[in-house]
Amino acid sequence: MKKVLFLFALLALMTTNAYGQKFAVKSNLLYDATTTFNLGMEIGLAKKWTLDISGNYNPWKFGDECTGTRTKHWMVQPELRFWTCEKFNGHFFGLHGHYADYNVGGFKFLSDNMENNRYQGDLYGAGLSYGYQWLLSNRWSMEAVIGAGWAHMEHDKYPCACCGDFESKDRDYFGVTKVALSIIYFFK
Repeated sequence: MKKVLFLFALLALMTTNAYGQKFAVKSNLLYDATTTFNLGMEIGLAKKWTLDISGNYNPWKFGDECTGTRTKHWMVQPELRFWTCEKFNGHFFGLHGHYADYNVGGFKFLSDNMENNRYQGDLYGAGLSYGYQWLLSNRWSMEAVIGAGWAHMEHDKYPCACCGDFESKDRDYFGVTKVALSIIYFFK
């Protein structure tokens, strides 16, 4: 708890001399489309710098206990952003990290492997992103973001959703690590 309070105090000090907007909340519409609860916040740090922190949670299991689709996960993804003109407007580049805990499988449309197996574990990694933000009004905005990077996954692979047998694996992934189309509300 002391670390969290210290982090908030540090962020407050960093934003004391910030210009323009200082704080925004957002929702990623792409996560909403997958029934994933999500919420993000972005804090102005300096004239061209912001800190974006987003999190999401999906508790769902669809269909039968043993043959249904599972999309259970939670994830947090902080990102430090540099804006080319002014913060919260136009082009930006970001450096993001991510951590997630997941229990997924039974996706018939992805591959035979994802249809017939379930993966339970966690991942962590980092990446670079590019985005653009459109001002819609004094308090509302939209943004689109795409990012690529690395994720290390450590999981147990089950041959079916109800089976007790599993195989522990880990692997590294290089590719798309962030995609967002978000609606944003500014607090002034």
